[in-house]
Amino acid sequence: MGNPKGFIEIEKKVGGYRPVSERIGDFGEVEQTLNEQDRIDQASRCMDCGVPFCHWACPVGSNIPEWQDAVYRGKWDEAYQILTRTNSFPEFTGRVCPAPCEKSCVLAIHDESVTIRENECAVVEHAFDLNVVHPYPPEKRSGKKVAVIGSGPAGLSVADLLNKAGHSVTVFEQDNEIGGLLRYGIPDFKLNKGVIDRRVDLFVKEGIQFKTSTQVGKEITATELVEGFDAVCLACGAMKPRDLQQTPGRELKGIYFAMDYLKQQNKVVKGEAIEDAIRIDARNKKVLVIGGGDTGSDCVGTAIRQKAAAVTQIEILDKPAEKRSEDNPWPYWPNTLRTSSSHLEGCERRWSLNTKRFIGEKGVLKAVEVVKVEWTNQNGQFSMKEIPGTEEIIEADLVMLSLGFLSPIHEGLLDDLKVEYDPRGNVKAQDFATSVAKVFVAGDATRGASLVVHAIRSGRDAAGKINAFLNK
Repeated sequence: MGNPKGFIEIEKKVGGYRPVSERIGDFGEVEQTLNEQDRIDQASRCMDCGVPFCHWACPVGSNIPEWQDAVYRGKWDEAYQILTRTNSFPEFTGRVCPAPCEKSCVLAIHDESVTIRENECAVVEHAFDLNVVHPYPPEKRSGKKVAVIGSGPAGLSVADLLNKAGHSVTVFEQDNEIGGLLRYGIPDFKLNKGVIDRRVDLFVKEGIQFKTSTQVGKEITATELVEGFDAVCLACGAMKPRDLQQTPGRELKGIYFAMDYLKQQNKVVKGEAIEDAIRIDARNKKVLVIGGGDTGSDCVGTAIRQKAAAVTQIEILDKPAEKRSEDNPWPYWPNTLRTSSSHLEGCERRWSLNTKRFIGEKGVLKAVEVVKVEWTNQNGQFSMKEIPGTEEIIEADLVMLSLGFLSPIHEGLLDDLKVEYDPRGNVKAQDFATSVAKVFVAGDATRGASLVVHAIRSGRDAAGKINAFLNK
């Protein structure tokens, strides 16, 4: 620890966001950056605790005190090397991770945690600026071939480590660009897609093959896949969305899944043309986002940038507390209210509301009826009941369903492979091995929808098991 009194002498300082009036006019990244000296000062606040709870809380096990010290000493290349020992993509987590490490930082006891996530992002950008990031193809190849299905964070992590181990890796992606939900599910104002392209370019130079616009299960059958490769890793995500199928009026025009909306807008930002007949545009419309999570927040920010007339986000659960409760102590993840940059741009947020029915005219959505609910907890079992007489109508021309995901899509490749599923519909696995010989699984496809950082860890762990299998 370079400065043992840094956390006392230096106040916490964050980069903050670009002004609202500026950022809602484009899809550029909203976060600002600190200058180099400020960033070094922030790194000096790391206490190098006897028990680094930040390391304990980080899903990829980042050696946070070590690389913070390297930043304090101005050793950006060393910090980058330490970061990438446990994380293939610190440039992604440095932008979109909710930073469980910061919530478990000892200084978080007083709401003054080290700015770990921002420091992480700064390390990667300095490393690229200083030209210390280079492709390192393996010196020799094993002769074994691996197919990775899906190019999200889990698939790319698997591909990265197996390629480094000398195996020949081919990544199959059904969309026309690499990145999975990193590219299509996260708006550009949170993650500039050039950041993905930069990393993929390195992977190409290291020898990973990418096949885009390829529907595995159609263009390549399950049988061809298993017979043509020594190992297969399913990293296809959990893309079956939760729906409101039983809600009256669900068939009305103007109701969309959040991911369809975000994916389309990301394509528009990239310059792709979208037919007017299928374009989802919030301009001058009253938008209702159903679901209070991160994806719903991304829909809020996107609708605001499309110049919606008004944006409301509702959640069926109760409003979280502003501060930790006694039964939710540090260093565990705080079940508290989270406010994103999108919420700060002009959005009404409401809680404890259940959707009763969609109301329309001539097949077109006009409003949504909701009702207040209350939750009770009996012996750890939560139950919900509607409060009579609290029904109300919310005017809406456009509804985004952001209700989470149920499981990976079974139809097609997974059913063709005849993999077993767990009770939740995810791919059943033992040490990342599925029920089918030489077929493995990683990320949301087996864990269920989760964070980017969990997908990265899952991919890295799966790569270790696959490597051991190939080296038998």
